[in-house]
Amino acid sequence: MSYADRVFVDMCKDILENGTSTEGEKVRPHWPDGESAYTIKKFGVVNRYDLSREFPLLTLRRTALKSATDEMLWIWQRKSNNINDLSSHIWDEWADEDGSIGKAYGYQMGVKHKYKEGMMDQVDRVIYDLKNNPFSRRILTNIYVHSDLSEMNLYPCAYSMTFNVTQKKGEDKLTLNGILNQRSQDILAANNWNVVQYAVLLHMLARTCDMKVGELVHVIADAHIYDRHIPIIKELIERPQYDAPKFTLNPDKHDFYEFTKDDVSVENYITGEQIIDIPIAI
Repeated sequence: MSYADRVFVDMCKDILENGTSTEGEKVRPHWPDGESAYTIKKFGVVNRYDLSREFPLLTLRRTALKSATDEMLWIWQRKSNNINDLSSHIWDEWADEDGSIGKAYGYQMGVKHKYKEGMMDQVDRVIYDLKNNPFSRRILTNIYVHSDLSEMNLYPCAYSMTFNVTQKKGEDKLTLNGILNQRSQDILAANNWNVVQYAVLLHMLARTCDMKVGELVHVIADAHIYDRHIPIIKELIERPQYDAPKFTLNPDKHDFYEFTKDDVSVENYITGEQIIDIPIAI
């Protein structure tokens, strides 16, 4: 059975059984009808996925691999903060009349910084270090920039990625690992979506830097299930689980900036029925 399913089910059960309710607290999120959106939350959830063994797509329900990849590339590759550069509509709620989400996400990735090697943005710096200083303990990105928060339409949720390279015994190629840090996550709407995005990112960067893909560690400070999602989650985690699909990244491409959403694919992806019209707190 899919390892990603087991992780998801165990996490949801732990939140529901051992989490803390925010009902009655002064909370920022609300439902479209104006009611406060309360949660059951767990602090400090850490999940590990060995990408060399299995690609972490849920089979309990379908995760849209290409759409998730497109949003990741919108931030990391196109370095855009405008929804007009994105194929989906998941950011429409936070965009202004021009389509901008402010100085958030892709905007921060595109800002150039001065290094001794010259001017580079955060993504180019990661690729440079992975190729030239792979054993550095300083290879990371951070888009939670306090001086720009007032100009962001939404504070970053997934705000930092730390990369770490290992040399496994008996292997010629290096192994690329990563830690994704999130300050907050809506487990039903976003958990596997984000896991899949950063799994794809690690695959693409490993290919770009002629490495093997290793572990993705996902750290969530506030992992929560919204009150209106609880019955959906309870039904979801009781569903049958299937084997993980086989993931393929276009073997003809070796440059991060050449990849598109169409360069990722899966075979034998069997899933439960999709859940539609999930209520989203804003």
